[in-house]
Amino acid sequence: MIIQTAIPLIAEYGAAVTTAKIARAAGIGEGTIFRVFADKDELLQACMAEALSPEHAIRELDAIDVSQPLPDRLAEAAEALQAHMSRMGAILGSLGHSGGKHPGTVRGAGRNESTTRIRAALAELLEPDKAALRRPPEQIAALFFGLLFTQPRTEDEPDLTPQELVEVFLHGALSGGAT
Repeated sequence: MIIQTAIPLIAEYGAAVTTAKIARAAGIGEGTIFRVFADKDELLQACMAEALSPEHAIRELDAIDVSQPLPDRLAEAAEALQAHMSRMGAILGSLGHSGGKHPGTVRGAGRNESTTRIRAALAELLEPDKAALRRPPEQIAALFFGLLFTQPRTEDEPDLTPQELVEVFLHGALSGGAT
């Protein structure tokens, strides 16, 4: 509960957030924080570990109903993974992590293991349509995951919605009338 309360506050205030502010938001005494965490740095590290952990994203992916049409499943997956990336970015950015190198092991899962686990959950979403896919579900999952992480941002065009992203991913960039 302390970590869940602290994450949005850290995203807003960065490392300057006080334990008193976190305690007030959590509805607990400040001393309770220090019964759980040795100091503020340990709390900040725990919040970073939580934000980087793939567990929340995997739970969301696993909760997607595989009986839905593939575009709907992938749009839900895109929303879940974009939210995951947003959480990671908010915490890493606010704590001054300059990017590039993953800050280390998170709940026993480093960057490669986290990516592998998320891709496996995506592949499970693709499994019901395996016969219609041009490539194995694992490879399609890796492509989709990569597209989510590298979605280009342009100043003159709005970001693609999850549905638009899925449409381009599944059907390509050509309009229906183009050959």
